[in-house]
Amino acid sequence: MSELNRPSLANFKASPKLPVVIVLDNIRSLHNVGSIFRTADAFNLEAIYLCGITATPPHREIHRTALGATESVEWKYVESTLEAVSQLKGRNYKVVAVEQTDMSITLSEFASTEATPLALVFGNEVQGVADEVLKEIGQAIEIPQHGTKHSLNVAVSAGIVIWEVCRAWEKICHKK
Repeated sequence: MSELNRPSLANFKASPKLPVVIVLDNIRSLHNVGSIFRTADAFNLEAIYLCGITATPPHREIHRTALGATESVEWKYVESTLEAVSQLKGRNYKVVAVEQTDMSITLSEFASTEATPLALVFGNEVQGVADEVLKEIGQAIEIPQHGTKHSLNVAVSAGIVIWEVCRAWEKICHKK
C-alpha cells in the first residue's frame, strides 16, 4: 500500500470527504452496487444511501466488485428513496436525479459553480429513477449519448457523473 501511496483504512475513513452522497433507487444488480461502492471510494465521497430493493453489505456478490470499499465508504439503508431524498434535503443537500427526462439538462450544463453538498440519485437498471422520486426532486441531469441505445449501465453512469462532479469541485476549491 505504501508503494502505491494509498492511505490506511483508518486514515481514509478519518479524512475529509467530498460532500457528495450517492442514492441508489432500487438497483437490482449486486455487481453494480459493488462497482458504485468502489467508485465512491476512489473519489472519497461522503456516503451511499441504499434504497428499496438495493442489496446491502455484507454480501459476497457486492464484495466481488467492491473489493473492500464497503468497509471504507459510509453507507446507510433507507427503505424508501423518497425518505432518503427528504432526509438529504433536510440536511441542505442539492438533490439531483441522473435520468433522461423531458426536464433534464446535460451533464456539461450542470457543472456546478457553487460548493454545495450534493446528492445524486441513480435509478433501477430497467425502470430508471421512480416517477414519484423525480417529481420530488424536480431536477435531472443526463449524459449526452450519440449511439443507438441511449442508455448506459448504472455503474458506468455513476462513474462518469461522479468524475465530472469531482472535476467541478476541484475547480471551485482551487479558486478559493
